[in-house]
Amino acid sequence: MEIERKWMVTDWPRSLEPVQVHRMDQGYISVRPTVRIRREALQGGPTALVLCFKGAPDPTGMSRQEIETEITPDLFAQLEALIGKPLIAKERRTYALPGGLHLEVNDVDPGQPGHFMYAEVEYPDEATARTWTPADAGLETYLTDEVTGQKGASMGEYWEQTRG
Repeated sequence: MEIERKWMVTDWPRSLEPVQVHRMDQGYISVRPTVRIRREALQGGPTALVLCFKGAPDPTGMSRQEIETEITPDLFAQLEALIGKPLIAKERRTYALPGGLHLEVNDVDPGQPGHFMYAEVEYPDEATARTWTPADAGLETYLTDEVTGQKGASMGEYWEQTRG
């Protein structure tokens, strides 16, 4: 189960240092239901090739089933060819937050017309997701534009708008 909230942002947080940086490329085989591939290259570390399936979000937009599995380079190449469109480029910086949570900030398609940035916090359970506030991590001036569950705020919808 994936439980997360999402905010639109305009820059990297200035008050935090990243604990991880990933360069990613992702593409969608299907948006409804979500079936995607992603290349995740950890700065200074390994590269993972991931096939992901996501179920429909619950009514709040915070929770949904997610299945991820690593795949071979050959299968990734075959699926990328099947998609037949340029993958979305992303840089993700992960920041440690109090209480064992993490803030993931994504810079999507830098230099492209649709470029944007967003931030997510994943939670261990729905109760924590409902009660957590950006002020809990000193981010009340950074995380001001919450878009959790809003139409047009998903990566799949961005894919449809820019690659579909």
